[in-house]
Amino acid sequence: MTQPTFTIITRTALAAMGLAALFATSGCAPIVIGGAVAAVAMTEDRRSTGVFIDDENIENRATLKVKSRFGSQVHINITSYNLHVLISGEVGSEALKQQVEEEVRSTGKITRIHNELVVGPLAGVLAVSNDTRLTALVKTRFLEANRFQINHVKVVTEAGVVFLMGIVRRAEADAASQLASTTSGVRSVVRLFEYLD
Repeated sequence: MTQPTFTIITRTALAAMGLAALFATSGCAPIVIGGAVAAVAMTEDRRSTGVFIDDENIENRATLKVKSRFGSQVHINITSYNLHVLISGEVGSEALKQQVEEEVRSTGKITRIHNELVVGPLAGVLAVSNDTRLTALVKTRFLEANRFQINHVKVVTEAGVVFLMGIVRRAEADAASQLASTTSGVRSVVRLFEYLD
């Protein structure tokens, strides 16, 4: 009998925490926990291990480049999934929006950019906190509904707009979109999926 994915992930996470507890006295716990969580994420992911690592590198390098060049002129989030990059946040002008995209594009290995930057005032602490809360609510609803493997769908929220990324079947995309769009506080949902069918 096949076990629900949630149960498998829960058992794997508990096993990782148990292993971390064994190493806690030697100071290795953060390394073990971080490695175990990354290993679970990669084994359940539809991306290859190489692409998973490339996505992490793109996010880190592009964010560093943009923040180094533009500093407090912009509020940006850069998310990479299967080498498709979402740039979200706020900038002060259309010219700045294009400059940010050029800076991200120069990072390399990117196959597509979704530039969803909004020209307008930069988000404050309350707005950013609300977006973090909404992302957590959407992910919780995904987990509770158990209609698809939750780490197949990346959730990014900006100004109440939820962006969904991932490599999914259309039924999974529809389920994720329906759950996200009916989450209290979500203004709209933007689908940026790659489809398997």
